[in-house]
Amino acid sequence: MNHLIAPSVLSADFANLERDIIMINQSEADWFHIDIMDGVFVPNISFGFPVLNAINKHAKKPLDVHLMIVDPDRYLQDFKNSGAANITVHYEACTHLHRTLRAIKDLGCRAGVAINPHTPINVLEDIIQDIDLVCLMSVNPGFGGQQFIEHTYKKIKALRYLATGRNNELIIEIDGGVGPQNALALLKAGANVLVAGNAVFAAEDPSLAISELKRLNSDILTA
Repeated sequence: MNHLIAPSVLSADFANLERDIIMINQSEADWFHIDIMDGVFVPNISFGFPVLNAINKHAKKPLDVHLMIVDPDRYLQDFKNSGAANITVHYEACTHLHRTLRAIKDLGCRAGVAINPHTPINVLEDIIQDIDLVCLMSVNPGFGGQQFIEHTYKKIKALRYLATGRNNELIIEIDGGVGPQNALALLKAGANVLVAGNAVFAAEDPSLAISELKRLNSDILTA
């Protein structure tokens, strides 16, 4: 697949959220990446269903919902009802991960698993065939604007190797510290979805920043 760009709404201007949603709609972005934080699984609180519903009302592209919450199973139906196309749960938050993934798929959503920087790839070995998307956290989850963790490149390669022959269509998403300085290297390592927060919304021209990330195409990757 050609790589996708998912601007992180967490970095948007919440006082002008509709404006930023329209910008993403009109840009070359592919998904809206939406971080849901509960203040328990991560030391921060983002937003809940009222804001997600408001985003869904205006968004014209799929909502990629990343749940940084404990006991996500309680809310899967609610997130589906609020427009989620992808629902990603954390490996570290799910006691019965296979059951959770099946519940997400039964809702008609793409099922994702996120893993924290300290979590090794091999924990996914027995379930890799059941996952649609793996979100590799390249910063410690909870806050935007953090420094990219370089070990992520090794984890991308290990994950792609693990999926080979068992889940060749696996989507590998990178979340945290992604920008023009490392985007090409991430794609070359095997990632195919880039979550970009500050790299987009702190740019002088956010739409252009998205376009520049999107134009890192297969020709460049194989050059």
